[in-house]
Amino acid sequence: MEKLQEKGPLKKKLGLFDAAMLVMGSMIGSGIFIVSADIMRNLGSGYWLIVVWIITGVMTVAAAISYGELSSMFPKAGGQYTYLKEIFGKMMGFLYGWGLFTVIQTGTIAAVAVAFGKFTAYLIPALNDAAPIFQNGGYKITWIQILAIGVILLLTFINTKGVESGKWLQNIFTGSKIVALIGLIILGFLLVKSNFWADNMSFRWDAFNNLKTDSGGNFIKSGWESISGMTIMGGIAAAMVGSVFSSVAWENVTFVSGEIENPKKNVVRAMVLGTSAVMILYLLVNFIYLNTLNRDSIAFALNDRVAVAASEQIFGSGIGTIVMAVLVMISTFGCVNGIVLAGARVFQTMAKDGMFFKAALDNNKNGVPEKSLWMQGIWASVLCLSGQYGNLLDMISFVIVLFYMITVFGVIYLRLKKPDLERPYKTWLYPVTPIVYLLIGAAFCILLLIYKQQYTWPGLVIVLLGVPVYFFINKKTV
Repeated sequence: MEKLQEKGPLKKKLGLFDAAMLVMGSMIGSGIFIVSADIMRNLGSGYWLIVVWIITGVMTVAAAISYGELSSMFPKAGGQYTYLKEIFGKMMGFLYGWGLFTVIQTGTIAAVAVAFGKFTAYLIPALNDAAPIFQNGGYKITWIQILAIGVILLLTFINTKGVESGKWLQNIFTGSKIVALIGLIILGFLLVKSNFWADNMSFRWDAFNNLKTDSGGNFIKSGWESISGMTIMGGIAAAMVGSVFSSVAWENVTFVSGEIENPKKNVVRAMVLGTSAVMILYLLVNFIYLNTLNRDSIAFALNDRVAVAASEQIFGSGIGTIVMAVLVMISTFGCVNGIVLAGARVFQTMAKDGMFFKAALDNNKNGVPEKSLWMQGIWASVLCLSGQYGNLLDMISFVIVLFYMITVFGVIYLRLKKPDLERPYKTWLYPVTPIVYLLIGAAFCILLLIYKQQYTWPGLVIVLLGVPVYFFINKKTV
């Protein structure tokens, strides 16, 4: 740690409110405005749509409560990377960090930034209408991708000016989107003319009568004879891919533990308060979808933009589209900022351990890891240009949950192996809370392995490619 301090110590400039805003801002991106369409296509019922979001909410908050114990034991920058390294060794920590840099963090930055660009195109149609800057066969570079890269580079630059700059930007944009979401929820019940709530919530088990998987694992219409308990569970697991990915990134707050005041208490408070508030907001937003749109309008919303369809029902087609476009732009801009701010701290911590480029170790005169920020921003920009960020994120969702499970298991492992370690905060309802997460997470992963293999093995391959990289980095010490 002495070497890091010589390069410029991290300054504790984030309070509890700032940390909670980082949790909420990193979670709320574009997913909540889109993924409910896919969930409805998989399940065919508003009732089961809500069940999926409740399961995801329980899962997310249970993980946050469990992580709290580890955050109080290891209140350092690096968060989840540090927990995994301390509990299971350097290789496990490196594989998480490798996945974070190659896809998880940078791929999320790219995907959310491109979502910002796509919704900006609602306000500036010329972005959609313009010819590609470059095209070769199926590959093309569009102005929307260039706008996404511009957002990434702008927010990276702002965050190099100090944690205060990133903090204020985060608080303003997160506060704005929370207020806007609450407004949308209230108006969705007050202004809507046609109410579809009763119809959407009446299907229950019958919703599965028409579900069957084809050879590609996609759900198609068929008869009752095709339905089994496993098919139903497979449908729920497939539907949860979107809800789970919309509910990740809350752990970003652990990455900046070194810059949070009283991290032994405030990190866990921020995680539990932030995740609980966001999951309640997500449920209420889905209530609006079910209140304003019928089942098919949700399932087959244009480009899956179910929030736009709902907003048009509330405000009218022209105004509704603009209102939702502005809300998603605010949401995605703030989300990218939070993820940019947090991720670079992990790569700096990895550099301290000799697991990343040495340049990432340095803090600039503003006390932030400038070179680490730029490395992250440049790779995220490359992923924007690749056009594969969406596919990569589908592939990595499985691995994200696996790493969550390994980390949550670490709470139980340390309780058994090192019961005398100081624990300023102990997991609420231990061991029930971590076990609940592990059971739901295991069911989710197993069912995906059976029904949606395209979401599983590619992510595992990406992470396992880190094994030879790890041994190459450590060849001098092995």
